[in-house]
Amino acid sequence: MSGQSITDRITAAQHSVTGSAISKTVCKATTHEIMGPKKKHLDYLIQCTNEMNVNIPQLADTLFERTTNTSWVVVFKSLTTTHHLMVYGNERFIQYLASRNTLFNLSNFLDKSGLQGYDMSTFIRRYSRYLNEKAVSYRQVAFDFTKVKRGSDGLMRTMNTEKLLKTIPIIQNQMDVLLDFNVNANELTNGVINAAFMLLFKDAIRLFAAYNEGIINLLEKYFDMKKVQCKDGLDIYKKFLTRMTRISEFLKVAEQVGIDRGDIPDLSQAPSSLLDALEQHLASLEGKKVKDSTAASRASTLSNAVSSLANTGISFTRVDEREKQAALEEEQARLKALKEQRLKELQKNPTTATTDSSPVSTLGGTINSTPAIDLFSTPSSTNSTSKGANDLLDLQPAFQQPLPLSTTNTWGGFTASPTQQPQNSRGLNVDFDSVFGNNTNANNLDSTVASSPNQGMTLNGQQPNKLVSTDLDSSLANLVGNLGIGNGTAKK
Repeated sequence: MSGQSITDRITAAQHSVTGSAISKTVCKATTHEIMGPKKKHLDYLIQCTNEMNVNIPQLADTLFERTTNTSWVVVFKSLTTTHHLMVYGNERFIQYLASRNTLFNLSNFLDKSGLQGYDMSTFIRRYSRYLNEKAVSYRQVAFDFTKVKRGSDGLMRTMNTEKLLKTIPIIQNQMDVLLDFNVNANELTNGVINAAFMLLFKDAIRLFAAYNEGIINLLEKYFDMKKVQCKDGLDIYKKFLTRMTRISEFLKVAEQVGIDRGDIPDLSQAPSSLLDALEQHLASLEGKKVKDSTAASRASTLSNAVSSLANTGISFTRVDEREKQAALEEEQARLKALKEQRLKELQKNPTTATTDSSPVSTLGGTINSTPAIDLFSTPSSTNSTSKGANDLLDLQPAFQQPLPLSTTNTWGGFTASPTQQPQNSRGLNVDFDSVFGNNTNANNLDSTVASSPNQGMTLNGQQPNKLVSTDLDSSLANLVGNLGIGNGTAKK
């Protein structure tokens, strides 16, 4: 089976219709394609865990729902996606998983669709058990062992004796479940299980590094412990030696599948004489007869053991630093590619470099200093207003030349200042100041219109008509007659 199935496309389309981008991305990351989840989908889901407005329970429930599928490919990729978010996502995600009573219930999962389904179902059951244990460990100690600070001032090196004896067994349980994945190099045959193995490999390195530092702290405190604490500490150290052998086998598989040798840490085992010194000290506390050993020899043995384990820790730290450096280089390469692409776009379309919000255009090296038009400014005089209106009427050559009008006709009886308009043989000259007037007074609206015999002129030998303030129809008819529009005859 290769490529997205019809079911995958239909499910993605349903989430597109409902507008759930997270559910659609989860569906695309867990398709039936026999390959690991795509990086772009994982990066989007990681970004979602960092957004405060994203519903983390909904995201987790969507992943849990995908694990109920009958196909081993979908289930395996769902577990891989969940593991990726637990490692690289926001801590809110693993906090929510730790708060749940149940996570993955896949202990009886079996895909009977083919021989490969039978084989992969075994690893799915083991993988789900590890993810459950990882969440339980976080619930018990409230932090992730793979993300704790390491070094001489790290968390595991500075922990007190009581808490240390309770914490190290939790690491041991998680390490045991991880190593129970127990895959061989010839079983890593497809991209799905390879993606899961890489996540387990990185978890194993970081988890064992924290485990190693806890053992160093334990050895440094061992000869100052009480008898009961020494007994627990000796048991922890014996289990540590067993797990060191198992982790060495796990790292050999990683080397066989093509992981760079520089990414695999070197394990340095403590001298066997240390175990004898620890057992003799416990026996002396229990009152048993032991062969005499000086404090100097005991201190020398402890120093050698701590030095060997410290070298192992340094090796793990170098691996982490290389991984961080590779991630930084990859991010820088991505940023460089984006910058080059942006420069090419600007070279093709240089106009996109200018901003629309700037009132000054600097295109071509020139500055546009044209003054802006003030739409809200008031005219300097009433004559400019009337002249502008008259100029609009002058554009109509069809109008006949009117006779000069009296400048004393006003609204409400006030006399306007006389305005002389030049005669135009081709257009219509109308003095709006004379007709409508610029000065009005609400107290004298009902007064009669005054006319000046010196300035007034007759139209067809008649006296100019007066506006009747009490009759609107007569006033309008009189106004039309004064404008002189028509065949040159006055209209009442």
